[in-house]
Amino acid sequence: MAATSPITPAPPRAKAAGEAPRAAERPAVIALVLAAGGGRRLGGRPKALLDHGGRPLVERAVRAARAGGCAPAVHVVLGAAAERVRERADLADCVVADNPDWATGMGSSLRAGLASVRDAPRGGPGPGGSPSGAGASAVLVLLVDQPGVGAEAVARVVRAHRAGAGLVAAAYEGRRGHPVLFARQHWAQVAALARGDRGARDFLRAHAAELTLVECADVASCADIDTPADLRLLDPDR
Repeated sequence: MAATSPITPAPPRAKAAGEAPRAAERPAVIALVLAAGGGRRLGGRPKALLDHGGRPLVERAVRAARAGGCAPAVHVVLGAAAERVRERADLADCVVADNPDWATGMGSSLRAGLASVRDAPRGGPGPGGSPSGAGASAVLVLLVDQPGVGAEAVARVVRAHRAGAGLVAAAYEGRRGHPVLFARQHWAQVAALARGDRGARDFLRAHAAELTLVECADVASCADIDTPADLRLLDPDR
């Protein structure tokens, strides 16, 4: 029998200049949905449970995050009526974190969410068998009470990060809004500065020179739901 020559693996294909990275090579961006608010000015109606097309509003933010390219995980922070939200909303493929201090303001929810992302078991599955998101290069923060922020605004912010930006925010006619993306190296300082209802505002103000703004007014609205009059945002036709 003739001797056979060993098979030499082909060398990796060189990436052409300007070629977009394949999905497996793209930086992983996980979503963090802040949905803990109790709706004090809405008469104590938790915002996560507001009706949107017959489903709890929190589900809309989760869908926008996924459709906009956030992967492999969506973390959701709950606070007011957390058990009711768990019962009514489909969060089976999300990593859900509780914020017992939700009444102190958005800052505590942001800290709880970043801790959930940071402490997710590396390489392990999250609830429902989904990846936990540990090892992601950035986290993108969405607010549950902004139903006008959809997948396209998320996608624009994610694309800016994958193009090299480490600190990105959607802008509406030049004014900073949500979603906001923080590369991993910023998480500790964001959490340290998050207090009261200010969320990440102090951090963003201190790092304004590093912030990339991505205009989204043509595809999204940053209007939020705070008062009964704002409930029209859930049904623009009424």
